[in-house]
Amino acid sequence: MRLAVRLTTFTDNALRTLTLLALHPDADVTVSEIARRMRMSEDHVFKVVHGLAAGGFVETKRGRSGGVRLAQPAAKIKIGEVVRITEESFALVECFTPETNQCPIAPACVLAKTLDRALAAFLAVLDEVTLAELIVQPRRLERLLSA
Repeated sequence: MRLAVRLTTFTDNALRTLTLLALHPDADVTVSEIARRMRMSEDHVFKVVHGLAAGGFVETKRGRSGGVRLAQPAAKIKIGEVVRITEESFALVECFTPETNQCPIAPACVLAKTLDRALAAFLAVLDEVTLAELIVQPRRLERLLSA
C-alpha cells in the first residue's frame, strides 16, 4: 500500500525544474525550455525559478543568452532543503497553527506530537537524498523529456 503526503504543485515543479537543470549542469536553460520540456506554464516556471534562486539553488542570467543553471553541484543539493524552502506550511493538522487552532482537545492530545515526529522523520529521509541521486538514469530522463 502506498501512503501519500501531498506536497504542493510549487514544490513538485521546483523538484522537476532542478532535475532538468541537473541533467545540464554546465548550460543555461531557458524558462521557455523548462516550461516546454516539463509541461508547465512559463508563468509558473518564472515563480519557481525565483523561489529557487532566493533559496540559493539556482542562478539566473538575463538577456538574450540568459537562462537558469544550478548554483551548486547537484550532489550538494539535499531534497529536504528544497522541500523546506518551497513548501508554504507543514501544518499537518489544525493545532499545528496556534493562531487559528480551534481544536478543543489540543492541550491533552498526543496526536500532534506523533505527527510532528512523523514529519521530522519524513524530512530526515529527504535530507538523505541529493539532487544527483535523482538523475541516476540521465539517458532515460532525457528521452522522456524529449517526447
